[in-house]
Amino acid sequence: MARPLIAIPSGDPAGVGPEIVLGALNDKALHKSARMLVIGDVGVLQRALGYPNAPALSLHRVTSADEGDYRPGILNVLALDQMGSGDFIPGQVDAQCGKAAFAYIQKAIQLALAGEADAIATPPVNKESLRAGGIPYIGHTEIFASLTGTPDPLTLFEVRGMRVFFLSRHVSLRQACDLVKRERVMDYARRAWVVLRQLGVKEGVMAVAGLNPHCGENGLFGDEETREVAPAVKALQAEGLHVEGPIGADSVFAQALEGKFNSVLSLYHDQGHIATKTVDFMRTVSITAGMPILRTSVDHGTAFDIAGKGIASPLSMTEAIRVAVKYAPFYRNEGEI
Repeated sequence: MARPLIAIPSGDPAGVGPEIVLGALNDKALHKSARMLVIGDVGVLQRALGYPNAPALSLHRVTSADEGDYRPGILNVLALDQMGSGDFIPGQVDAQCGKAAFAYIQKAIQLALAGEADAIATPPVNKESLRAGGIPYIGHTEIFASLTGTPDPLTLFEVRGMRVFFLSRHVSLRQACDLVKRERVMDYARRAWVVLRQLGVKEGVMAVAGLNPHCGENGLFGDEETREVAPAVKALQAEGLHVEGPIGADSVFAQALEGKFNSVLSLYHDQGHIATKTVDFMRTVSITAGMPILRTSVDHGTAFDIAGKGIASPLSMTEAIRVAVKYAPFYRNEGEI
């Protein structure tokens, strides 16, 4: 079987995206399992190759994935030439960089939807640069949702085999608590199970985390578990889904890490983010699931404070590509959610 082709938009030119992409492509072991096609500006990537500690890669400009030379040491670039003279300052918000980052993502999505790429692995983009460039999306998830026609994709984090879904994303904690409703828990758990099957995970039990300390101790300090979560789990079990909960958030993630559960449904953003990133920040990978294409991503930002200095670690980018390779064959065969 051919190695999966992973499309890699190179991120915000002024951030660490270009240099961590180059660092990931310098991982010789990764080339044994993946063909990697970078989408970006030749000038930007050549500049990144001149940063301190940059790998010695040979840049190969292509016009299609078929033209790529996917051997170690080769940087295959599908060039879009968005940056013109490339006059930007690393570490600074730049409208042109925001526009370019969006164009790279847009092209990667086109390749994946056309079946020319098996998955997409993304470095970070900068929300301020996107806004400055007039891009009408706040970040990656919203871009992928719109350009793939997916109204509400699921966010899934994976680290060391532990998978965590999120009932809500970027809302206030007050709003997140208000979103813990029976029907929403049931809807997300059903959709999460479809995603697990889409990723080739067909065995095991999904856990639903509690919201309050010790799941509220039967209503002593919070009744969301007894009023919303427990009835949702009971109804899901009646449908035949292998779901357990609510289980206290102070223990459920540790149990998942030990292999007791195939995944956890976290009830709000930071609950699951803290659990995964504390285990291993650099190896936590974000998966945008429930779309017709597979997308993985680093779990950190553009790190403007260190951009261009050659000190950004490519570990998270490397791990994002590995996870894309791991799931690409299953995702392609399972089809849409």
